[in-house]
Amino acid sequence: MSVADQVPVQSGFGAKSTGREVLAGLDLSGKTALVTGGYSGLGLETVRALAEAGARVIIPVRSPDKAAGALAGLEGDIRTAPMDLADLSSIAGFADEMRDSLTRLDWLINNAGIMACPEARVGPGWESQFGVNHMGHFALTAALMPLLQATEGARVVSLSSTGHKIAGIRWEDLHFRSGAYDKWQAYGQAKTANALFANALSRRLTASGGLAFSVHPGGIFTPLQRHLPKEEMVALGWLGEDGEPSELARKGFKTPEQGCATTLWAATSARLVGRPGVYCENCDIAVPTDPDGPMARYAGVDAHACDDAAAERLWTISEALLADA
Repeated sequence: MSVADQVPVQSGFGAKSTGREVLAGLDLSGKTALVTGGYSGLGLETVRALAEAGARVIIPVRSPDKAAGALAGLEGDIRTAPMDLADLSSIAGFADEMRDSLTRLDWLINNAGIMACPEARVGPGWESQFGVNHMGHFALTAALMPLLQATEGARVVSLSSTGHKIAGIRWEDLHFRSGAYDKWQAYGQAKTANALFANALSRRLTASGGLAFSVHPGGIFTPLQRHLPKEEMVALGWLGEDGEPSELARKGFKTPEQGCATTLWAATSARLVGRPGVYCENCDIAVPTDPDGPMARYAGVDAHACDDAAAERLWTISEALLADA
């Protein structure tokens, strides 16, 4: 695929649709979903909607007590198991448990992530945003491939962001070992990696009828912003000086219930059959970014995030990083 494949399908849903609306009328009984970050923010609403529609939902949890509190009261078949995306041995143990206990995996929703955090290292010295947002999910997906390939029509949804517009892949210095660390450049690289991951993965699921997509969920206030001080969010235009959501945020941001809708549409829509690897937003395939348009910073997908050659290059590098870890 390429940016030329980014053609909307007129889904009938939009920016303010909710996850429940997207799944209305669908019976997901007998299906199994795995949602990373499923006990906070968008992930929690994704889990809620899937479980209410009848799916069995499995959530990897880094903080069992926090997860138990957040999930209390949710209806449906919801299960948790320990895992930390920053710890490769933890991922391997979790994946072993899943392969031993499951016979199918209909949806893998790589939802968890960190944003604009202070410089930190995970695994064998990987920059943390690339390491958690991309490499953690890469390792998890690779370990679960036998289940995905054994499930006809399985789908993987990778949460990207308009943050991909900030930066492409830093091919010569993925981990900021040369020069100063920039938290937003690191975030941008990680979100581009999430989109390229879905592009490359889609080709590896073709034989089993599987699909992979990346999505931009929209601007939403969630714990994802935990590393940003109030002053920075004011400067970004997200908050007013009083600390309350700005007019921009009130008009343009989504609720978590709306934010999970594109993920769930990508996971279930028949309109996406035959459209592997595309980047979606507002419950439809995103259009290519218009660099001269007023929404260039906030909508559409940049060409560097849907480039086959870049996706394959990143996949090869990621396999090598994982093998050397």
